[in-house]
Parts: sequence; structure tokens; C-alpha cells
Amino acid sequence: MKRVFVLIGLLVLGYFARVAGAQNSELQQKVAEIKETAATNKQALAQYTWVEQVTISLKGEQKKQEHFQVRLGPDGKPEKTPLDPPPSADTSGGGRHGRLKEHIVEKKKEEYKEYADQIKSLIQQYVPPQKNLIEQAYQQGNITVGPEAGAPEQYRLVISNYIKKGDNMTLVIAKGQGLVSMSIASYLDDPKDAVKASGQFSAIPGGPNHLSQQTIDGVSKQLTIVVKNSNYQHL
Repeated sequence: MKRVFVLIGLLVLGYFARVAGAQNSELQQKVAEIKETAATNKQALAQYTWVEQVTISLKGEQKKQEHFQVRLGPDGKPEKTPLDPPPSADTSGGGRHGRLKEHIVEKKKEEYKEYADQIKSLIQQYVPPQKNLIEQAYQQGNITVGPEAGAPEQYRLVISNYIKKGDNMTLVIAKGQGLVSMSIASYLDDPKDAVKASGQFSAIPGGPNHLSQQTIDGVSKQLTIVVKNSNYQHL
């Protein structure tokens, strides 16, 4: 009887080892695919220029909208040229009270601009996904793979501790087509200062995938940045 239990135990262990091996092989394949896609897309996008629209809202009220002509520089980072005319200077005066009010308004504008720059800079570390950081997360066992609900031709990679300890990035990939969407949960200096982002990808006709729209939420200050990319032109 003891031998029977030992045999059953060995069979069960063998079964789970095969399952684990198959899962690890699948994960390795998916990670290799997204690494290749990320590298190929980045290289291809360097041959394009496009228009970026940035809209900043505070507590649901739009505060600013800007437009830029964008292309990737030699270092792979975006180079932006403003498309909007410079704001006209207000020379109306208004006395001491008016100047004080203007000073307060400008100070508040500077505060939310600084915060907006901080959360944009943070999310730029995640977008687009970097080949070397994906490999690092894989080596550290921080990636899981699974199907995308309701989309049999898609799957998702969930990456934890990608840039910061406790962060999370989910990539949804269409088989043979590349990135479909992504979502990010991160933070600034303190985990309580949460920053969330989501993005949708589209294909340039005859070209690579690109981030067509992105929404960044600075949770603590209720500041939202919506970035839309369009009018891609081959250089």
C-alpha cells in the first residue's frame, strides 16, 4: 500500500512539473514576443513625425490644452516643437489688488504645472515598454501571463515591480499584431501619492503600432492629463 501511495505521489508531482514546464515555456515565448515587438516598434517610429495634443484638467475642469509636433530623437526620446501661438501678455494692470490676485493665480498654475510634469515624467518611464526592463522583470519572476477575457486572440502580461517596488503594469497583446492596450498603477515619492494611467494602441496604415491615446490620473490632486497622438507622417 505504501508503494502505491509513493507511486501516486510521483505521478502527481510529474503531472504538476509538466504543467509548470508548459506554463514557463509559454511565458518565455510571450515575453520574447513583447520584447521583440517593443524594440521593433520603437525603431520603426523613429521614421515618423506626428501631432500630440495634451489636455490638462483639474477636478474635471479643463485648464490647459497644447499641441506639439513630435519625433523621436537620436537617443530614442521624444523631441517636441510647440504648434500653438505664444500667449499674449496681459497689460491691463488692475492696481495692487489685481496684481495680488494675478500672483495667486500664477502660483496655483505653477503648482499644478509642476505636478503635471512630475506625473508625466513618471509615466514616460513605462511608455513605451522597454526591452531590457521586461527582461529584468522576467528574470526576477515578476511577470505572469494569462488570456484576455472575451478576446481569444489576445493575451495579457502582468508585470509587477517594473520601475518601482509595488507598481504594476498590464499589457494586452494581440497575437501577431502587437500591443492593444496597457494600464499602469504607480506612485511618485510616496505610495500614497498614486498615479494611474491607461493607453490604447492603434496601427499606422502600413506601419508600426503607436500609442493613440493615453490618460494619466494624479489621484491625490485630481489632476488628469489626456494625450492624443495623430497625423503620423513618414519622414
